[in-house]
Amino acid sequence: MRRRQVGTSGLQVSRIGLGTMTWGEDTDAEAATEQLTTFVDAGGTLVETADVYSDGKAQEILGEVMNTAVPRDYLVLTGRGGLPTGVLGDGAARGALLGALDAMLRRLGTDHLDLWQLPGWDAAVPLEETLSAVQVAVMSGRVRYAGVVGPAGWQLATVAERARTLGNIAMPVSAQVEYSLLSRVAEADLVPAARHHGVGLLAWAPLGRGVLTGKYADGTPADSRGASPVLASYVEARRNERSARIVQAVLTAADGLGTSPLAVALAWVRDRPGVAAAIVGARDAAQLSASMATEAVELPAEIRSALDDVSVPI
Repeated sequence: MRRRQVGTSGLQVSRIGLGTMTWGEDTDAEAATEQLTTFVDAGGTLVETADVYSDGKAQEILGEVMNTAVPRDYLVLTGRGGLPTGVLGDGAARGALLGALDAMLRRLGTDHLDLWQLPGWDAAVPLEETLSAVQVAVMSGRVRYAGVVGPAGWQLATVAERARTLGNIAMPVSAQVEYSLLSRVAEADLVPAARHHGVGLLAWAPLGRGVLTGKYADGTPADSRGASPVLASYVEARRNERSARIVQAVLTAADGLGTSPLAVALAWVRDRPGVAAAIVGARDAAQLSASMATEAVELPAEIRSALDDVSVPI
């Protein structure tokens, strides 16, 4: 699998990343091991996790797999913190962030994150304090690079400018955001801001929460996330008349190219300007293999243009 530079930083990642949102819920340790080995065998490096995934269980499982099946050094590990609450402060306070980081590292069984992604904007805490937590984490070796999750364009620009005044050690190199044919909101201001400041995008839910695979075109399969009590509302948010039109366009493109709707939707977002990697989740290793096979798919310009037109944000 080809690798990409994250923004203008020196960090490189596989252009498809593995998400672990369902680990600990729908994915047990054995299935997680199969997924991670499949991913690494295909040349994948970027693995994304968060302390809110299964209340930390996903990170515990990932730590177990790294200790038994896949060497830690094979991975670019990105950890996303939640909005922690503790005796040293809430939200993006320095004490809360560093405490949450240490807890994450313990669950993962590692001494550092390759990319630490900070939670959303916290107006109650001075930005300089939040950035000082990044400085401490980097200087102590617990973090190699830092990024942000779901910022607005002006928020990312503000973080980048403030970080420069601190000597760039806290400079964000990535912004993780939902981005797909069904969700192009980031293009309005975040994408231009990221490109201006040399920040790479990590696109999550690139398959429109599974809707772009076409599996929901005729209903809700019993074994799908849309049928899960935990994830049904997450999927349902991307099912509407506009989505149906876009899905039909994806199905038509896939038929014309002799490939899968999954491959078309994933290739579209993977190759959008500024995207360093598209992060996919999977029910099992076979489903993940289908995503990894997209590495060989390149969309012709006319198909990309048609998909652009049908999915223009309203």
